[in-house]
Amino acid sequence: MIAQLTGTVASATLSSLVLDVAGVGYLVNSTPRALASLRVGEPATVFTALVVREDSMTLFGFDSARDRDTFEILVSVQGIGPRLALAILSVHESEQIAVAAATEDTKAFTQVSGIGPKGAQRIVLELKGKLVPTGERSAAPAAPVLAGAEERVAQVIEGLSGLGWSEKDAGKAVAAALKDDPSLEEASVSELLRSVLSGIGRGVGTRAVR
Repeated sequence: MIAQLTGTVASATLSSLVLDVAGVGYLVNSTPRALASLRVGEPATVFTALVVREDSMTLFGFDSARDRDTFEILVSVQGIGPRLALAILSVHESEQIAVAAATEDTKAFTQVSGIGPKGAQRIVLELKGKLVPTGERSAAPAAPVLAGAEERVAQVIEGLSGLGWSEKDAGKAVAAALKDDPSLEEASVSELLRSVLSGIGRGVGTRAVR
């Protein structure tokens, strides 16, 4: 089990990074919030979970042990795969997820693409008691640089692709979100991605994340 990696950021996108650890580059999938403060060429520590399948081994990384632990608990729930768990952590912080489970707030989970009312109810039942609110909130990420509108849209589409979307569906979802809320044209990349993922849960868009 690879639980933590420390190295130099060799490259980073909205959905993953390559961490150079003693000359070995590890591809780590993550959330926009966790990746927001990373800079290429600078040192970083990521808390990781290794998902092993018959045909692959995939690393998922986070900026805190709590997010890593939340991810591992989420993927233990029936119907939640790694990509959907990442989508949940892209929309909600770990503390918000724990509070939603403790208070049986199913609406919080239906805000995430791919989770309907029945799925949200099952998630709440399975998470209750496993995730306990602590009253703490995640540290705010470094403010992202605002690129041009077209570049931000391209980066969001890239991020959605990293979560398992096709480029066509991702483009449609972003267009729908911008049409629903034109003010998002001035939003940061992470804010726009978060809004798109939340909007899909409200029926704005075309595709469910698996």
